[in-house]
Amino acid sequence: MTTESTERELPHQPSNGLHIGLLIVQGLLALTFVGGGLWKLNTPIPELAERMPWMGQVSPGFLYVTAAFDILGGLGVLLPSATRIKPVLAVLAALGCVALMVGAIVFHVTRGEAANTPFNFLMVALSLFVAWGRRSKAPIAPRVRARATRRTYPRARRRTSSAGPTARSFPRSRGAGSR
Repeated sequence: MTTESTERELPHQPSNGLHIGLLIVQGLLALTFVGGGLWKLNTPIPELAERMPWMGQVSPGFLYVTAAFDILGGLGVLLPSATRIKPVLAVLAALGCVALMVGAIVFHVTRGEAANTPFNFLMVALSLFVAWGRRSKAPIAPRVRARATRRTYPRARRRTSSAGPTARSFPRSRGAGSR
């Protein structure tokens, strides 16, 4: 004999703590990525090379492209969730940040600079947390656009007899050529 459950299954609602935690992490990631990207773009390369020697050993184009990706990733992690405009883009941006940081880890390890990678691993973990949370545990519903109201006019009704439509289904106009 089988027993049926009398409990109704309610959709799982994530806790407010998870939403708040994800927003905080998204804000920190945005601050870090956007700040780092702007720092790379606005600081002269010799000054950057004093703090991080690898920045003076790569082409300026490579440095500026990574700065642009940093800024785009940082904005993409936070803005879609904050504005609720296509919030799924925050998940994609977080995965893009993961790819960017994995690329940075590979870059540093191949150059013998593995000691410089712990921060990159932290950024990978935080970005994966945001992607996981916003994808499956605490997604943000997209904003509902208000639709423009359309003025509708009633349709003309057909005159029908009991036998069906007649030859004159619509009333005659009382214009210049009519009787």
